[in-house]
Amino acid sequence: MGKVSTVKELFVIRHAKSAWGDAGLDDHERPLNQRGQRDAPRMGAALAERGVRPDVIVSSTAVRAITTARLIAKEIGFPEESILQREALYLPRPDEVLQVLRELDESLASAMVFGHNPGFHETAWQMARRADRAPLDQFPTCSVAWFKLPIEFWGEIDFGVGELVEFLYPKGL
Repeated sequence: MGKVSTVKELFVIRHAKSAWGDAGLDDHERPLNQRGQRDAPRMGAALAERGVRPDVIVSSTAVRAITTARLIAKEIGFPEESILQREALYLPRPDEVLQVLRELDESLASAMVFGHNPGFHETAWQMARRADRAPLDQFPTCSVAWFKLPIEFWGEIDFGVGELVEFLYPKGL
């Protein structure tokens, strides 16, 4: 008897546009600017139109990332109080993003992660990179890279595994 085929879904999301106005503000505490406050709900609505409803949302602890996660969660009907926050997603390397994903509960079929460039662009680029397709060259603020992964366990996630279903970004909506 063969192994049961399973597919996990992953949404890699860069935080929406943040404000740079207060020079005394720590990078971790920077809020979204007006454009970010507008783009995140629009992206959430676009995901809701596609029927997206992840089993878990995990965000960087930075204000701009968790705010983006909350705005998108509201649009897709995900309870804000259920969003997990992980310090490891604040300005991570791609391998650190994968490590957070590998630690997810195996019962979860879909996950949405929120974080920062350059690590999130590099993660999405590495996930999408295969000989038969072009990688993601750009990853603007509030971008979403949606992947289907032919894995049974989150511990099996790796670069180049899976299929890029759709790449969404605010100017493309």
